[in-house]
Amino acid sequence: MRKATFAVVAAGIAAGFAILLSAQTGAAKLSPVEELGKKLFFDKTLSSPPGQDCALCHGPSVGYTGPSEHFNQAAGVYEGAVKGRFGNRKPPAAAYAGWNPNLRLAPDGEFVGGMFWDGRATGEVLGDPLAEQAIGPFLNPLEQNMPDAKSLARAVKASAYAGLFEKVFGPGSLEADPQKAYENIGRAIAAYERSAEVNTFSSKFDGFWRAASAKGLEVETIGASNEQDFRGLGLSDREVRGLALFATKGLCANCHVLTPVAPGLPPIFADFKYDNLGVPRNPANPFYGQDKAFNPDGTAWVDPGLGGYLQTVEKYKALAAANRGKHRTPTLRNVDKRPSPGFVKAFMHNGYFKSLKDVVHFYNTRDVAGAGWPAPEVAANVNSTEMGDLGLTGDEEDAIVDFMKALSDKR
Repeated sequence: MRKATFAVVAAGIAAGFAILLSAQTGAAKLSPVEELGKKLFFDKTLSSPPGQDCALCHGPSVGYTGPSEHFNQAAGVYEGAVKGRFGNRKPPAAAYAGWNPNLRLAPDGEFVGGMFWDGRATGEVLGDPLAEQAIGPFLNPLEQNMPDAKSLARAVKASAYAGLFEKVFGPGSLEADPQKAYENIGRAIAAYERSAEVNTFSSKFDGFWRAASAKGLEVETIGASNEQDFRGLGLSDREVRGLALFATKGLCANCHVLTPVAPGLPPIFADFKYDNLGVPRNPANPFYGQDKAFNPDGTAWVDPGLGGYLQTVEKYKALAAANRGKHRTPTLRNVDKRPSPGFVKAFMHNGYFKSLKDVVHFYNTRDVAGAGWPAPEVAANVNSTEMGDLGLTGDEEDAIVDFMKALSDKR
């Protein structure tokens, strides 16, 4: 089980905790570097051709993940600035990502930390995996398609907020060293993504967590024997039941941990580790039809996940096979946040599932004879100890879903 290592992992990146604490009272005033990051995040001129900003794949209305119902209904994989070019994975949430530590090999042999679904934004270059992730899409030909760091710096220099950039990073900071400017763009966006505006901790669950804490109750200890102690604290009895199942019979909290992410802050429901859940391939993924310059394998392409990245790193090559098909555990915060009740979201790294009910049912019955699930995209390294045949009833599945719906921020 994973909980033992979480206390060490949760140290993560400490910057911004004081500001995030202000989110509990509704304050969300941005510092200059956060304001700069916000302007960069929503700037549609920082792509080639212009028109794509970070928010195109990480929209606030859905918890800073994919905001287009059109794309979500297929694979949840988004088109880049160049029409017809698509990435290969669904956009992960940019909110509540600031605690991910640098990628490292933990004593238990599992990899912890890093950003992107495959961990390739390790934090080793900039000292911050979130900043490394933030700049990745700008030069990716399947995303914002800027030709180089110098071109990106020039586009920022031509913006109305160039003066703010130089106020934050110094006079001439957009011209003297394009690579440094490129890195600072990532740092500013990461600062915004860590801000109280993005991480509001304002969900129904957060009010419940604070009420429970005020009574001396530790939410991570909830179970069938003490479930009644947590009633009347802001969640409905049904949602409390779902939380208790989430923490016990459903085994969800083994990976989406209930441990507070920092002193005074609720959990973010992620252990920063990697798993192969046995998710089937998504035949609707447009990456299968990409030009061979981007996908030489065509329809035979298989997503190697973390193992694919490790294969490119000399010191980790020997561990690549054991991590093939594994993807980063995402936060569950805002997992059901949507602009309207019928809005379609996509779930998992390849967008295979379109509802939380389907996700929970898959976790519950993946290995049950006759359940009818397709084969995993990657058959090796499938997690068979924490999911697959959980014995949940249909009503228990629904209760867990009802609980997860209480994780949507109100602001």
